[in-house]
Amino acid sequence: MNAVYLAQDPTLADFGKDPWWLVLIKVVFAFAFGLLATLLGVWFERRVVGYMQVRPGPNQVGPFGLLQTLADGLKMAFKEDILPKAADKVVYFFAPTISVICAVTALSVVPFGPMVSIFGHQTPLQVTDVPVAVLVLLACSSMGVYGIVLGGWASGSTYPLLGGLRSSAQMISYEVAMGLSIVAVFMTAGTMSTSGIVAAQGDATRLTIAGVEVPAPGWYAILLLPSFIIFFIATVGETNRAPFDLPEAESELVAGFMTEYSSLKFALFMLSEYVAMVTMSAVTTTLFLGGWRAPWPITLWAGANSGWWPMLWFFGKVLVLVFVFVWLRGTLPRLRYDQFMRLGWKVLLPINLVWILVLSGLRSIEGWQTRDRLLATGLGAGVLLLVTLLWPSRKKAPQPSLQEQVNSRPHGSFPLPPMDLQVPPSPRTKRVVAEREPANVAAGSDSREV
Repeated sequence: MNAVYLAQDPTLADFGKDPWWLVLIKVVFAFAFGLLATLLGVWFERRVVGYMQVRPGPNQVGPFGLLQTLADGLKMAFKEDILPKAADKVVYFFAPTISVICAVTALSVVPFGPMVSIFGHQTPLQVTDVPVAVLVLLACSSMGVYGIVLGGWASGSTYPLLGGLRSSAQMISYEVAMGLSIVAVFMTAGTMSTSGIVAAQGDATRLTIAGVEVPAPGWYAILLLPSFIIFFIATVGETNRAPFDLPEAESELVAGFMTEYSSLKFALFMLSEYVAMVTMSAVTTTLFLGGWRAPWPITLWAGANSGWWPMLWFFGKVLVLVFVFVWLRGTLPRLRYDQFMRLGWKVLLPINLVWILVLSGLRSIEGWQTRDRLLATGLGAGVLLLVTLLWPSRKKAPQPSLQEQVNSRPHGSFPLPPMDLQVPPSPRTKRVVAEREPANVAAGSDSREV
């Protein structure tokens, strides 16, 4: 493959013109990237968490333990495949494949680089792109949950069923927050095409301050910081990663939806989780971190965004996000289920709605005069601050005292110990013990029990 440096962003018109063998190469490359990144991701997670917890990670099989994941895969392949008697055999068999296929399919609309030359054909480093490519990503993310839900239901056991129900509730809760955070990207970029969103982030935003144009960063992770934070939190919830790994909570559900799975089917579920983690890291890079474009100050080099170099920047950004996934697992404890639902519905969703409202207002006054824009922005900020300060807070009901709680007990309740924490003497002891002599005074010979 000869690299021809073409500093050119692909457009929708550049897709659909490749010969069949070139499309096949792209599909195989995207699939191989997902699998290879998953294998390295498992090893990477073990090594990083081991370093964070001051213990050795896998370091015996191969150099630096690089072959440990391959050894684990071979071990799972040769393990006995157990089929529960009460399982729905067809659904039980196909459920793991649904999660893997949906996670890998999302990579088809992720741009890995700009226009390049492959065997003389100028083509974008992307399998395909459509005007609603981001909706394809959301659809793949949503459909992947069906594998977990069906796997939990088809196992014919209680704990897998509870894990599947938890996963469906997570998907409903955090899909809303994720979709709303992408709305801000649509409004700013003016397109739902993934290649178009990357191109929109390539142009530095121009801010006019006191009549002077000042260049600002083009990454939406900076321009749309609330949307980026909410999207990443929702991504962690969507992929069932710690601290949101409630569908497979070992302390509550043994292993959740995977309890009855073994051998290769268990390996497919494990694989789908890491493929989804890598895929969502690639999606986050595309939507908020400039995609394959080089970060500053590498952009000072004229050829930074040309040829095959952008693939290096893209993989570097994905690696950083995967590290954040692992960092969260090694740092944060698992949330309770009610805390997890409260975070999605009562925190992320209201903040997202308010942020979209503010962003819509700012976009609608872009054509106004500078004085009018400042006046409208200040007025809106003042109203928002006033509403925040005057918002009624829920006052907690006064807690009754301990004695009031004791007095309110119904007649005939179980007797309580004394409130002064003084243990009454045993009626079987003699007077000298009952009077509680000081500990440094030896009791008389008649202090034995009778």
